[in-house]
This record gives sequence, C-alpha cells and structure tokens, in this order.
Amino acid sequence: MNKLFKNIATLKNKKVVVMGLGLHGGGVSAAKFFYKQGADVLVTDLKTEAQLKESLEKLRNLKIKYALGGHKESDFKNPDLILKNPDVPNSSPYLEIAKKNNVPVETDVSLFFKLTKAFVIGVTGTKGKSTTASLIFSILKSKYKRIFLAGNIGVSPLEIIPKVKKGDKVVLELSSFELENLKQSPNIAVITNIFPDHLNRYGTMSDYIESKKIIFKYQNIKDVLVLNEDDPIVKGFAKEASSRVCFFSANKILKTIKVDDFKLIGQHNLSNLSAAIVVAKLLKISDAKINKSIKIFKGVSSRQEFIKEVDGVKYFNDTTATMPEAVIAAINAFSEKFVNSKLILICGGQNKGLSFTELIEIIKEKVSDLILLPGTASDKIEEGISGNNKIYKVSSMQEAILQAKKIAKSGDIVILSPGAASFNLFKNEFDRGEQFIKFVKNLK
Repeated sequence: MNKLFKNIATLKNKKVVVMGLGLHGGGVSAAKFFYKQGADVLVTDLKTEAQLKESLEKLRNLKIKYALGGHKESDFKNPDLILKNPDVPNSSPYLEIAKKNNVPVETDVSLFFKLTKAFVIGVTGTKGKSTTASLIFSILKSKYKRIFLAGNIGVSPLEIIPKVKKGDKVVLELSSFELENLKQSPNIAVITNIFPDHLNRYGTMSDYIESKKIIFKYQNIKDVLVLNEDDPIVKGFAKEASSRVCFFSANKILKTIKVDDFKLIGQHNLSNLSAAIVVAKLLKISDAKINKSIKIFKGVSSRQEFIKEVDGVKYFNDTTATMPEAVIAAINAFSEKFVNSKLILICGGQNKGLSFTELIEIIKEKVSDLILLPGTASDKIEEGISGNNKIYKVSSMQEAILQAKKIAKSGDIVILSPGAASFNLFKNEFDRGEQFIKFVKNLK
C-alpha cells in the first residue's frame, strides 16, 4: 500500500486537492477531514463562490485555499493526493494531468477502504439502496453496539474514519459513481436491482452494469455476495462471483418474520426488507430482534415520505425517485395502499437519457391528474400522454403545490415523484424535496 495511506496520521502536512466541493456536503466533509489531519488543503470547483455559498459557509473558519469558478492545470501536477467528488467523471482532462504526473486520485469511499479495518457491508443497486442500507443498519444495531451508516446516504465515510475501530461494522450505501474508483470490495456486498439509469454519464447500459459489478469484483471466498433473485440481471452476477452467493426475494421472506408490522408500502420495499433479512441472518441476528427492528422502522426521508394531511388530502415526498422505474414503483404502491383514492402526481424535470414509455402507460392507467415541472423529461411525458389525464404545466414547486391544492379533494393523494433530474430548477433532488415540504407545510 502507498505509504500515504498507511493510516490517517500519514496525511499530516500532505498537499491534498479536493476536486469538487459540491452542494451535497461530501466535499465539505472531505475538506474538513483533511484539514483536521493537518494536511495542506486546496478546494477547487467549476462552480463560483456565489454558487457554493452554503458549502463555503461550513468551512469559513478553516485555513483552506480555494480555486473556484474553474480548475487550474498547475493544481493537478504536484499534490500528494487528489480527492475527487464522485460526480466528477474519470474522463476529466484534469484527472488525466494528475495521471501523467503519477498523482494518486481517490474518492472518499476508496480512501475509506484503504484506511479502515472495519467489517464493511456495502449496498448498491439502481433503486432501494438507501432504504436497504438503513434497514440493515437498524436491524444490526439491535445486536452490535459498534456500528456506523455512511456513504451515498448523506454521510461521507471520511466523517466516521476517526471513530471506526478494527472489527466495527460499517454499512455503506454505494452509488455507481462511488464504485468507479474502488480496488477493494465490502465483506458483504448487496445488490438490490438494476434498471437503466445515468445513461447520460455511462452512454450504454452495459457500461452502467459494469460499474455496479465493482462492488463484488475484489471479493474473495471469505466474503458474501447478496443478490436479488427476482432481478434477472442481478441474479446473473452469481456466475461471476469469487465469493459465496446468497439470494433474496420479495416473494420468499421467512415465515417467522412479521411482515405485517413493516410500515413501508409496495413490493419494492418487501424486496428491500428481504435483502436486509438475509444480511441480518448472515450476521446471526435472531428473528425476535429482526421483528422488533422492522416494527419501529419508519423508512428514509425523501422516499415516499408522508409530510402532511390538509383537508383530508395526504401529501408524500418521493423526490429521490429520479428515474421512471422509481415513479412506477411509487404509483403502484400508493394505488394498492389507497385503493379508493385519486392519485395526483407531481412529476418531471430533466431527462438523463432514459425511456419513459412504461411510465407513460402507468400514468394513463392510474394517475388522475398530472402536474409537470419544467424540463426535457416533462416534454417526453407530455408528448406520450393522450387526453386520458388532466395535465397541468407549472414553472416552480410553489406553483405545483398550489395547483395540487386547487384540484385535490378529501381522500386524494398528492405525490412528488419526479422520475427525472432536478438541476434545471433546483440545486439537487434534496433541494427539490425541501421546497416541496416547505410549501406543503405552509398549506392551510
């Protein structure tokens, strides 16, 4: 191993470039981590100081250098380490400069794997990552005191490195972007499902699938790969595994588990539950502890999250549904749960190169009113829908909520489930969800 990564003490006085401060908090966590280890930190980002105001505010008392509004070639030629934001593509010309100058490039996740001696459970997949990772964490917490949850769920693994000891359990939610730079795999790897996503970055479905396979690529015979038996692509990974393989299925949950106590709705959440139970069983958690844990599990914020009831109308935030399949899952789940209710869907945004054909058919069949946020994905959806649905085009989240309030009657359900990217109108999908919550809570 490179002597730079022997332990966190070896980072002292090293010149570290954090590439991509971003708005999600990952870059902020990285900058804070290296600063606390005594490194000489430079943060560089294509965004301007004004665009990064909120993130910069969190670092204002730290002696950190900045190069904002663009990258400089010189910053990539001689640092000891470049820590890139997972959103930065590996094809960046600045990373090529680093490569030519033999500068190591890491992400917060890849660096975590180099520095930790914890027992890691990694969860990836197109949908259900956060819910499955959170369920696993909640169940394991019933037995293990030394356990942490981090990764794509909103906590940089670098935040927990100083706390994690050898043998501690760490549950990591891992996106395809975070997996790209890994040369190590978790002790237990879980893959929830595979659907077309991020094709604007990967170009082809096969390239996207390859990025997901990295989660088990470096496993050995002592490790375990947990696969979704109901997903043909995921099930097929078994033949490529060097580790022991276990399967889960939404249709094969242990009879000793009290599924009726599980509060989350929809077949997709039964799949997430099934995956978590398999991991729990691998780590010797009793049925009693599993049942107690799932009974109190309320789900993850921003995922089919109940916000408020106004005049008999229930409002749900599903802002992290950034692909058509996630919206389909939401529509089906709410249709089954609220059989006699009309579904009013707030949808749309920017297209990530995905197909909306199936979603359009489900909307025609099960959605009574459709409120479309602006964007290229919205244009595709509108184009595919005939006169079956009432369509309302809006220009902001506030307008969307006011329109929903106007048309909804007691007993109806209003869901924000966009099925698209948010960057044309919001900072990110969480900003989109926060605006939804704010305007819903302001309703009288």
